[in-house]
Amino acid sequence: MNAITATGLRRSYGDHVVLKGVDLNVQRGTVFSLLGANGAGKTTTVKILSTLIRADGGSASVAGHDVASDPDAVRAAIGVTGQFSAVDNLLTGRENLKLMADLHHLGRVEGRRKVELLLEQFDIVDAADKSAASYSGGMRRRLDLAMTLVGSPQVIFLDEPTTGLDPRSRRAMWDIVRRLVADGVTIFLTTQYLEEADELADRIAVLDHGKIVAEGTADELKRRIPGGHVLLQFNDPRHLEAATRVVRNATRDGEALALRVPNDGSVCSLKALLDRLDEHAVLVDSLSTHTPDLDDVFLALTGNPDKVAQP
Repeated sequence: MNAITATGLRRSYGDHVVLKGVDLNVQRGTVFSLLGANGAGKTTTVKILSTLIRADGGSASVAGHDVASDPDAVRAAIGVTGQFSAVDNLLTGRENLKLMADLHHLGRVEGRRKVELLLEQFDIVDAADKSAASYSGGMRRRLDLAMTLVGSPQVIFLDEPTTGLDPRSRRAMWDIVRRLVADGVTIFLTTQYLEEADELADRIAVLDHGKIVAEGTADELKRRIPGGHVLLQFNDPRHLEAATRVVRNATRDGEALALRVPNDGSVCSLKALLDRLDEHAVLVDSLSTHTPDLDDVFLALTGNPDKVAQP
């Protein structure tokens, strides 16, 4: 059963059309990442799915509840961590969490237990009674996410959660996301850090000018972009010569005793290459596969307003 389903979502602000019929299917207990340039419609999509705004057309359900007809049930099942921290600087970390426990109508005992558990889980115990204004950026983001978890959400929307964080703090957030997913939580992630999507996402969708122009795993998306190749390394010039005669459209590097063979990186195409080399008794010392990264995918798929959605 999908945690999130959307069909034909449309949204405009005046004459500016932001979403032009977005379809999404997000499986439970996975990380789904929505990529797109500024203004592509990522935050608008999150706002619709989290019931903050209504769509102009289409339909969507989150955690089994329709976002238009049953928004209260959706809100009870989700957590949202936006681009900007919702932490109250006048309160301590513990007081911020207690406030959330009260807003969720947790009893005194249950609320206290939940607060202490989250302080420990997010490594905030030592700073629990310090003003949140004194927290570092990474600690504030951890507290912000901890506040989101007070209500034990089934689905969490993370809208560019690591913007402005240093690499160490970003990786700490990644570890937290992985633990949440391991516990069965579904994460809907928007980010402009392509490495983040590559590290975390089970599936990725690329949103461009209000349309989904590509969707798949990180590896599937990378294989769609030209430039992938297999690098064959040899320890004898004679073997390089033999491979050059056998393999078509390859680029030879005689000095390095290497042959670069265009390849999409799939198991099928790699097996076909190895079978061909084996059939002609070509000895290869080593090989490595190289595929375009998500930067290449992003640049290739975005920026063209006339691009049609791909299957």
